[in-house]
Amino acid sequence: MGQKIDRDSQRFHKLVRGKVKSNLSKYISRGEMIGKKGSDLVSIPLPQIEVPQFKFGKKGSGGVGSGDGDVGTPLGPPQGDDSGQAGDQPGGHILEVELTLEELAAILGEELQLPRIEPRGRKNIRTKRDRYTSIRQVGPESLRHFKRTFKRALKREISSGTYVPSDPKVIPIRQDKQYRSWKDVPQPQAVAAIIYMMDVSGSMTDEQKEVVRIEASWLDTWLKAHYQGIETAYIIHDAVAQEVDEHTFYHTRESGGTKISSAYELCDKLISTRYSPDEWNVYAFHFSDGDNWGDDIPKCIEILTEKLLPRLNLFGYGQVESPYGSGEFFDYVHELLGEHENVVTSRIPDREAILGSIKEFLGTGR
Repeated sequence: MGQKIDRDSQRFHKLVRGKVKSNLSKYISRGEMIGKKGSDLVSIPLPQIEVPQFKFGKKGSGGVGSGDGDVGTPLGPPQGDDSGQAGDQPGGHILEVELTLEELAAILGEELQLPRIEPRGRKNIRTKRDRYTSIRQVGPESLRHFKRTFKRALKREISSGTYVPSDPKVIPIRQDKQYRSWKDVPQPQAVAAIIYMMDVSGSMTDEQKEVVRIEASWLDTWLKAHYQGIETAYIIHDAVAQEVDEHTFYHTRESGGTKISSAYELCDKLISTRYSPDEWNVYAFHFSDGDNWGDDIPKCIEILTEKLLPRLNLFGYGQVESPYGSGEFFDYVHELLGEHENVVTSRIPDREAILGSIKEFLGTGR
């Protein structure tokens, strides 16, 4: 019975995974997953999915549906009375299932065919990993080494003359038993810093910020699958830039103009004082509607080419479409693509474009 339940659970998990993968674009554009994210698990609403049926007991032992009655006889109170109750149409079944962030990242990578990231920073965190490298005389039965135990028992029986070749039974005793033993092995893991920048001037709407929030969450999910240590910084800007927490990042709106260079200057400062590229894998993503003070553009490009790009694993510029912004800044950053392999630009006109934008940002494998 236990093995059947395990098999059913495995099939169900594969079914859930396939359902998520086939509908990934829908889940991303609606933001359903990130709204139900915990520290390690993501709760996902999956409509119209068949749940495995587990049956216990013997056939004919009673229970629901085993008494007198005809096929189709309803159970419970009579249906269809004109009592003015809630609607009479059947509802869909929605099941909340959970996937780990690692599983979610794997689904994203498979669906978008993303290359794995090769860390370059030298700063590491040291974690411990158990390695079974030796043998002991005592231990839990779950770690008993079958081959070594069998050999010791066989040698003992042969040397003592109790082994009968015509009846080759080998029965280990306590002194024959061997158990796997482990030791903690320090293992370095690469770390990364992600710096998000966003225009919060009057031309950026709440819907655009929601697009940024959804995309940033998936960027986080993919990068966290490649690094054991992640630090995230958030910068908002209009004409002036400031570092803020995550909640402020997504819920602030100013009425001033736009000066993108202020965000790039602050990003450069954070890298210099906190995230040295000799130790960290540094990623910077900037989201804007492309509106910028005209005289500020040369300064932006100068900071990008001379200060930021030489120290970043990847710089991604995502331009969300706005009814108010000019959108001109995209072209200036896009011109850098031919000269700098760690620059990626992406246009994100609406939620439906998020999946393609994620592929553009992460498809470099940097």
